[in-house]
Amino acid sequence: MPVKKRPQDLRSHRWIGTSDLRAFGHRSRLRQGGYDAHDWEGKPVIGIINTWSDINLCHTHLRSRAEDVKRGVLQAGGFPIEIPVMSLSEVFQKPTTMLYRNLLAMEVEESLRSHPIDGAVLLGGCDKTTPGLLMGAISMGVPAIYVPAGPMLRGNWHGEVLGSGSDAWKYWDEKRAGNITEEQWQEIEGGIARSYGTCMVMGTAATMMAIAEAMGFTLPGASSIPAADAGHPRMAAAAGRRIVDMVWDDLTPQKILTKESFDNAIRVHMAMGGSTNAIIHVVAMARRAGIPMDMNRFDEISREVPVLANIRPSGEALMEDFFYAGGLRALMNELRDTLDLGCMTVTGKTVGDNIKGGQVYKPDIIRSLNNPVSRDGATAVLTGNVAPRGCVMKPSAAEKRLHRHRGKVIAFEDYNHMAREVERDDLDVTPDHILVLKNGGPKGGPGMPEWGMLPIPKKLVKMGVRDMLRISDARMSGTSYGACILHVAPESFVGGPLALVQTGDEIEVDVPARRIHLHVSDEELARRKAAWQAPSPRYPRGYGAMFSEHIGQADEGCDFDFLAPLGPVPEPEIH
Repeated sequence: MPVKKRPQDLRSHRWIGTSDLRAFGHRSRLRQGGYDAHDWEGKPVIGIINTWSDINLCHTHLRSRAEDVKRGVLQAGGFPIEIPVMSLSEVFQKPTTMLYRNLLAMEVEESLRSHPIDGAVLLGGCDKTTPGLLMGAISMGVPAIYVPAGPMLRGNWHGEVLGSGSDAWKYWDEKRAGNITEEQWQEIEGGIARSYGTCMVMGTAATMMAIAEAMGFTLPGASSIPAADAGHPRMAAAAGRRIVDMVWDDLTPQKILTKESFDNAIRVHMAMGGSTNAIIHVVAMARRAGIPMDMNRFDEISREVPVLANIRPSGEALMEDFFYAGGLRALMNELRDTLDLGCMTVTGKTVGDNIKGGQVYKPDIIRSLNNPVSRDGATAVLTGNVAPRGCVMKPSAAEKRLHRHRGKVIAFEDYNHMAREVERDDLDVTPDHILVLKNGGPKGGPGMPEWGMLPIPKKLVKMGVRDMLRISDARMSGTSYGACILHVAPESFVGGPLALVQTGDEIEVDVPARRIHLHVSDEELARRKAAWQAPSPRYPRGYGAMFSEHIGQADEGCDFDFLAPLGPVPEPEIH
């Protein structure tokens, strides 16, 4: 058995456990808040890192969930302190929350390091908050447990079940085609998001919450509980109790994260039909943990693990249905022969222990390996002369006819150019064309916005077309669907080959062969490269300028170069 920490071994002891003048100042300020020595003496200080805000409706309930966590911490003999951090509201924050994921990670790391925190409970769920919270906690290294916000309840319109995001795209095209009225569109608007919580389709939020659990960072089953379910506050309180024992056991992220735990997470991602955004975030988290990782690992595992979760956009149901069907424990139990069951988790037990007894109650929603939703895989990584460092696609969410396709290009220089052109009734476009969007990457966006699900041109929508090949260096919402090829690396803004693609060129895509090829001679590409001029930086000052100077490309996880594991950061001096 590992040796348990003593009170004098706690980080917080240097702040509040000694008998010098500085500790007097710290304790007197705690007394200023109405606490006394009984509240903190000999107890671990637990930082509750909360991404609640009024502008992030996915996290509306996290204000009260922090109180549930505090209750659990107090029950277990800890001293809870809530620390607010930026919320990253996916819907409202512009130009994209991806611009600020690394800023959240920095804020989490430095909030934990600079305060007398012995262990952390991380409250989040909306897309970038999960990786941002975990990246910061991994780099800091104190014991940490994650409390996922949970999905919202199912949407409803005229008796139809609505899924946030996925059905917004679907019915927007129907409105553009003239098939639904403005009044009906407003009814959908009022029925698509019926409670607090994250998107209830298999978007980035649901994907990353499941990945966090598969990696071992949550209590068993935590990622599947709907935000409005009474089980959710119970889970939050249980996490508060558990973190106290984790501190005494010194169960840090470094003791949980291994190559095998990341492979488990990727296998779960594939079986869930997860968002392509997960690739960027998992690569970044692995590199923070000092574990080599690239996009190719996703492609390798995608060939082995089919899609089992019948959840939109790859399937039909929603996350509330997934919970009733048995949740993530049940899905992981279906995958148990493919998982490393010996990986450690925040429970102090192994993955195998945690999923034991997980049972599928609705086999049409959580399928078996013998009866998958799709054998095509949730992720394909393509390479070729237009994407020498790779690009990604979600084959299970695309029409099969587009898995092998060659067509002429219509190229757009930026998002505004694209948005104008696709609404033109006289645009010279057919369903066989390939739309290409440039300057949507990490530096070009800036921040790699979710522009990758390029709208089908209005002319084609009216003809009934609902899918066509689209290529960009941007990302795509996990709630999106279609034959969208994303994350082209290197991006066009830095002179990657995508910058050289022109209208009238031909591109060939072969998903089974994992190949993408621009049918333009090397000589012509060299001529275009020589004539290419680098665009001016997007930001002249501030955080944006720092972002542009230090951000990595999509295949590198879009992390800052100075946040890679470069050795331990010294503990703060307490004078």
